[in-house]
Amino acid sequence: MSTGSGKSGSGRSGSGRPGTTKTRTTRFSGRGLHNRVKTAKGRKTSSKMWLERQLNDPYVAEAKARGYRSRAAFKLLELDSMFGLLKKGGRVVDLGAAPGGWTQVAVDAVGAGKGPKGGQVVAIDIQGMDPVQGATVILQDFMDPDAPDRIKDALTGPADLVLSDMAAPATGHRQTDHLRIMGLCEAAFDFACEVLAPGGGFVAKVLKGGTENELLAQMKRRFAVVKHAKPPASRADSAESYVVATGFRSDPEA
Repeated sequence: MSTGSGKSGSGRSGSGRPGTTKTRTTRFSGRGLHNRVKTAKGRKTSSKMWLERQLNDPYVAEAKARGYRSRAAFKLLELDSMFGLLKKGGRVVDLGAAPGGWTQVAVDAVGAGKGPKGGQVVAIDIQGMDPVQGATVILQDFMDPDAPDRIKDALTGPADLVLSDMAAPATGHRQTDHLRIMGLCEAAFDFACEVLAPGGGFVAKVLKGGTENELLAQMKRRFAVVKHAKPPASRADSAESYVVATGFRSDPEA
C-alpha cells in the first residue's frame, strides 16, 4: 500500500522558506486566471481537463508565487489558522510528506533549524522528495514495521503535533478507498499516541463520511477536542476532509 501524500505539485521543487499567513482566507497575489488548453494530438480529454484546472487554480498559482512545492501547503496554513496547531519551537512529524508543501509550512512556523530555541520537523514518505532546509526527511513507507522507530530516533523529544496527509492510491471503489485511508488514519493515530507530548495535536486526512465511530471514540478519549474540517484549499469536488484533534491526554484515565 502506498503512503504517498497525494498532494498536488505546483511545479516547483525548491526548498524555499516562504512565510506563513495567519488569515483564514488566502490573499492571492495574482490576477484572475482564465487559461484554456488546446487539445493536442495524443492528449486525452481527461488530461486536458486536469491541465486546464491546474492552470486556472489560484492556489496552484499562489503556491508558485510563494515558493511552496504544492497547493496543499494552503490546506495546512488554513487548518493552522482555524485551530492554532503550529507553535514556535514545537516538534512536528509530517506523515506522507511528499512533495513537501506541508513540511515547508511546518519548518517555517516552528522555526526548525533556527538554533537551540528553534523547533524540529521530521517528515516521511514512500515517494522521494527534495530536501527541505531545517527538516529531517526519511524516505520510507510509514507502514513498514521499523518506520515508526526511525521517526522516534530522529525526534529530539516528544512531538507537539503529528500530521498525516497520507492517502492510498485510489481504486475508484468508494468503500475500498474509504477502508484504505481509514487504515492509514488508524496507524497514524496509534503512532501519535506513542510520541505526542501532553496537550499535543493530531491531524489526519479522511474521506467523505469522516472518521468511523470506533476510531472517533478512541480519539475523544485521548484528546480534549476532536473536530472534522474541510479547509477552503481542499477542492469542493474532493471527498477529502481532515480530522483535527487537540489537547492530547497521555493518560486517558486521568
